[in-house]
Amino acid sequence: MRWQRAVQKADGSFGESLWSYTDPATKGQGNSTASQTAWGLIGLLAGAAPHDPAIQNAVAYLVHLQNTDGSWSESDFTGTGFPGVFYLKYHLYRNSFPLYALARFRNQVQGPQEYCSMKFQPAEFRLRSGF
Repeated sequence: MRWQRAVQKADGSFGESLWSYTDPATKGQGNSTASQTAWGLIGLLAGAAPHDPAIQNAVAYLVHLQNTDGSWSESDFTGTGFPGVFYLKYHLYRNSFPLYALARFRNQVQGPQEYCSMKFQPAEFRLRSGF
């Protein structure tokens, strides 16, 4: 987590350019993106409490960056085909990862009982599934 904290930008975001594949000195440096900030947030959530300032800053960045329609904009390529040969643009990364990271943050803040989607006993499953 030390490295993550070191490369997190002052505004709470994360970003890394494609140059990091050829120049290791550029790892963790580049334009901030919603998907890479989400990845950073997911990593931070795995090792720190939700009230940690690094987590709070990443969450604030994603919320502030979110478009009015609920999406996030992202023009940079963040997927790798073969480094130095071709790169991929996964068009849903910009939305799916920030949404997942923010949901994970919310769930960690509220505790495990708050986000259990449903509970049932094995006998109830038979009735619901028809088996």
